[in-house]
Amino acid sequence: MSGTSLQNNIRMANQIARNFEFEQDEEKAVAAIATHIQRFWAPLMREKIFAYLREDGSGLAPRARQALERLMENEPA
Repeated sequence: MSGTSLQNNIRMANQIARNFEFEQDEEKAVAAIATHIQRFWAPLMREKIFAYLREDGSGLAPRARQALERLMENEPA
């Protein structure tokens, strides 16, 4: 897995989460982040960040992590 593309995926996930940082309803924010990633990220992008999340995931913002964990539950490994 290319470190550069993984770093880009982490950065993008955190940027998406940052767009929802002022949403006070945690559930709405996490759902919106998950929806965005599901709709606009290619399956390979999701696979790479899921692998990162399973290994460590420490570079992800809390809401990004929650959204990705939710998506991982619904996608095959």
